[in-house]
Amino acid sequence: MHFSGLLRFCLIICCILTLSKVHAQTLGGNTAYNFLKLPYTPPLTASGGVNISDPAQDVSLALNNPALLHPSLHAQLGLNFTQLVAGVKGYQLAGAWHDQKWNTTFGAQVIFLNYGQIQATDAAGNGMGQFRATDYVVQLSAGQAYLQKWHYGGSLKFIQSSYQPYSSSALAIDVGVNYIDTVNNLSIAVLAKNMGAQIKSYAGESEELPFDLQLGITKKLAKAPFAFSLTLQQLHRFNLLYNDTTFNEQTSIPVSASFANKVMQHVVFASHIIISKQLEAIVGYNHLRRTDLSVGTVGNGLAGFSIGVAARFEKLHFSYARSTYQRGISYNQLGLNLMLNKLFGAGMF
Repeated sequence: MHFSGLLRFCLIICCILTLSKVHAQTLGGNTAYNFLKLPYTPPLTASGGVNISDPAQDVSLALNNPALLHPSLHAQLGLNFTQLVAGVKGYQLAGAWHDQKWNTTFGAQVIFLNYGQIQATDAAGNGMGQFRATDYVVQLSAGQAYLQKWHYGGSLKFIQSSYQPYSSSALAIDVGVNYIDTVNNLSIAVLAKNMGAQIKSYAGESEELPFDLQLGITKKLAKAPFAFSLTLQQLHRFNLLYNDTTFNEQTSIPVSASFANKVMQHVVFASHIIISKQLEAIVGYNHLRRTDLSVGTVGNGLAGFSIGVAARFEKLHFSYARSTYQRGISYNQLGLNLMLNKLFGAGMF
């Protein structure tokens, strides 16, 4: 049984790596639906925006990697609100349900991004009224356990964008595997995100989805109230430097990166400080975000850093995160998780 479990894990990883080769040439912002890269739950935002191995009992966080869908998330409902820059607002509704007959934990979420009213103009800049731009994704997920320490899961996503006369839709899947050793407080995960294709393009030209291959490790110290997460993103290609030659010529800003910097752009760190059984503080750092959003020699301030706090009680979880993109430009996020069975009576759901 142990050998067959290892074999299944290896086969899944091989499939993920094979699928990732198809998307290995996608660079920078040359993909559609980049709103899928945004973190929509405070614990994820506080962890640097990328974390697939944190075993926290949070349904919104688990739906980021369906392999984290465990029976303990049964009847949990998550509500999250994101206040982005320029008045852009993001909303997430997430929930999970465990079916004993199938021995499977199912999850679902809806993410909605509202850009508000935008001024429409013609080619000469003349006003033509206003229009509303929106993005949303509907996701269905399922996760199962294999043996005692292995978990795997998948998600199916329907993606829709609408920008006045232009609209587009797509289907995508996520596939994840998670190894959890509760004795040693260790969690290791692999996730392939956004594998799919457009159903309808914006203007007749097909675009790729923002595929990402990630590897994450979370380790809690045995004799100290700390846990640490290390996540490697975009492993399907090495050089993540986005070189806009037109911008470089206009600004005379050289674009280059050392070998060490190219390695660090794959790395996202997070430190979890367990203040008490109910209270946790999180500090994260995303080096790719910091380098991508730097402007010449201008100081970056706290760009790339994020902080947050989660208060987890028996029936309710509250969370808050703040992430910095550039000097003076940050966004806030609020989250509320409800344990429906404990709020309305055991077994009701």
